[in-house]
Amino acid sequence: MKDMHKVIIIGGGPAGLSAAIYNSRAGLQPLVFAGSPPGGQLMLTTEVENFPGYKEIMGPDLIQNLRSQVENFGTEIRNENITSVDFSQKPFIVTTSKEEYRSAAVIIATGAQALWLGIESEQKLRGRGVSACATCDGFFFRDKKVAVVGGGDTAMEEAQTLTRFAKKVYIVHRRGEFRASKIMQERVMNNEKIELILNNEIEEVLGENRVEGIRLKESYKKSTTVELDGVFVAIGHRPDTQIFRNSIQLDEKGYIVTSAMQALSHLNNSDEKDVAKFDAIYQTMTSVPGVFAGGDCVDHTYRQAITAAGMGVSAALDAERWLENNLK
Repeated sequence: MKDMHKVIIIGGGPAGLSAAIYNSRAGLQPLVFAGSPPGGQLMLTTEVENFPGYKEIMGPDLIQNLRSQVENFGTEIRNENITSVDFSQKPFIVTTSKEEYRSAAVIIATGAQALWLGIESEQKLRGRGVSACATCDGFFFRDKKVAVVGGGDTAMEEAQTLTRFAKKVYIVHRRGEFRASKIMQERVMNNEKIELILNNEIEEVLGENRVEGIRLKESYKKSTTVELDGVFVAIGHRPDTQIFRNSIQLDEKGYIVTSAMQALSHLNNSDEKDVAKFDAIYQTMTSVPGVFAGGDCVDHTYRQAITAAGMGVSAALDAERWLENNLK
């Protein structure tokens, strides 16, 4: 077992690295586990134009800049995955495949992963017209034709966002009806830029170096091709929180519940035994005092690099204050 740390940060994306910058400047000498491969979803992103301070930057370059800033404070970053945690005792224990580490406080910033269709051509063209974020990439499809895949509220929202840029938006759904809320369906159906393609699945994303179209496989075993310039997959996200499921409170989708998220989601109920106690002073604290969380593993709504960074900073400041009040 390694020496005792004041703070261990789990995650090497914008949330984890931003937390590390603040904790490093506070003299807490955090140990950062960035994962393997490190960097999160930004490592799979090409141009980023909506991160303040940069007119345009490649996703991997943005991560490297953040890492360099962290390392400039002498902070250690390890490209290793945490395989298990023990928050039932203090100091907390986090474990890699090789070693156990102890810490007075832990910040979880493990992010979330977009769910993909699972076809080879989709993966080949990710970042070349295939995306999972209309807010991030919609601007690149001005006056072009795109498709959104999915049938829930997220897909409807993505389609609405894309109509601000694209001249035509198809919504491709494998069933004959949507599971989205009625109001979202009405908005989509009343938008003249949107065309519905129901009872269809994408069999292949067409194109060599960029998206040129999609091949659809209809329920009646008949294939058809649609020419377009981009494909946005909107079938959901999965937070990377599996190793914490028996250690802290998660919601029904696996997102980490913090004091702030509990207040927003009105998770209190009449059965006090089933509700973890949260400390409202520390907005990013989880159900275990001394364990904090920020970024996409908490965030249902925005899922942007800049909001993740801000949440990471909040977690770092909460951890710093908590250590001042509890580590004597």
